[in-house]
Amino acid sequence: MSNTKEMNMLEGGIFKKLCAIAVPICLASMLQQLFNASDTAVVGNFASSEAMAAVGANAPIINVIVTLFTGLSIGSNVMLSGFIGAGKREKVNEALHTSFMVALVSGFLMLALGQLIAEPVLALLGTPSDVTGMAVTYLRIYFLGMPFLMIYDFGSAVLRSVGDTKRPLIYLACSGVLNVFLNLFFVIVLHRNADGVAIATTISIGVSAFLVFRALATDKGMLHLDIHKLSIRGVYLKKILWIGGPAGLQGMIFSISNVIIQAAINRFGSACIAGNSAALNFEYISYFVVNGFSQATMTFISQNYAARHYDRCRRTTRIAFVCAVGFCAAVASSFFLLRGQLLSLFTQDREVVFYACIRMTFITLLEPMTTLYEIPGASLRGIGHSLAPALITLVGSCVLRVIYISAMLSRFTDFREVVIIYPITWIVTGGTMILYYFLVTRKAYQKV
Repeated sequence: MSNTKEMNMLEGGIFKKLCAIAVPICLASMLQQLFNASDTAVVGNFASSEAMAAVGANAPIINVIVTLFTGLSIGSNVMLSGFIGAGKREKVNEALHTSFMVALVSGFLMLALGQLIAEPVLALLGTPSDVTGMAVTYLRIYFLGMPFLMIYDFGSAVLRSVGDTKRPLIYLACSGVLNVFLNLFFVIVLHRNADGVAIATTISIGVSAFLVFRALATDKGMLHLDIHKLSIRGVYLKKILWIGGPAGLQGMIFSISNVIIQAAINRFGSACIAGNSAALNFEYISYFVVNGFSQATMTFISQNYAARHYDRCRRTTRIAFVCAVGFCAAVASSFFLLRGQLLSLFTQDREVVFYACIRMTFITLLEPMTTLYEIPGASLRGIGHSLAPALITLVGSCVLRVIYISAMLSRFTDFREVVIIYPITWIVTGGTMILYYFLVTRKAYQKV
């Protein structure tokens, strides 16, 4: 018998079950960001503002690579959820082993790539000279943990396909607490700076990977992982790439646009980089509320669409949209109202705080707007339409941001001129995504 707690998503109330999946995903992502924030906070308080800027300067670069491959885990989640919803449980275990092999290959590819691109990319972005050395070291050490990160991401996606979101949250909490203690140990006791928190992060990621691997290896049911059965089967790889490829590409290109924006931010100096880095933590946490409901929506709809429960698919999208907007607004507003106290946890530098407050005003407070494209996009991926949402996000957000930054780069005189592009592109992308969602689902949800 399986020791995985499987949820019945095909029957019963939607709200409670959707929240039961979404909330642990939200909390797991928030915990991950809080632990990442501890990197920034520890070096900001116990090392220097330059070390804090070195950590922050790497965030967009890391996201470019990581989101490409973690998007593939979305493909695994949708594929496995579809097999379960359609009653094809015999295919789940075979697909699981292909998913895990993809995770390993992706992780080692990123490990190698990170070592090669660290210095040239940071130089290309115009990273200040007082930050470059520490930033390069941080990035190279961070990427040593990429195989571990991929094992955790894909393993968590597998568990989520049956509604088990609690164990990935517990595993992340354990590794995150370890990360905080190791950060303090390396920086305060061993007097390291950015390299110390990078080592701490790599070790903690390894712990979370081991825990999720053990969960699958000891499962007695369809999610049992046997390392001797690891292989890549073309039929399952195609499904993963069809759904996860566009999602990963979307995330990667999204992050590339942020890297270009980072180049504009770098023009304002290390204080702006540090302030931007501090504010990003609250922005990410607010977004993770939306992302949690997005991931839950995709899993829920994948199973119900495969079972031809079309009315249930529609209701899931509506409920998820309301929940994402409401909960994200509550979190983002709380951060904005408490911004002074919260930012003091990262730094006492007034100039750094000034730039952080600007970003929190123009982006964090408006983060609920991301629901406009995230929930409809997740619904579309759940029924197998992944390419179009990726292209809409690409054009609506990424391309418009790149055009704006490229045209205005030499003219920027105020940090506000940089960050204002975010809410503008959210409106454009969201409006287009909602329109496309209604056009597709009007036909896809027809009963035959």
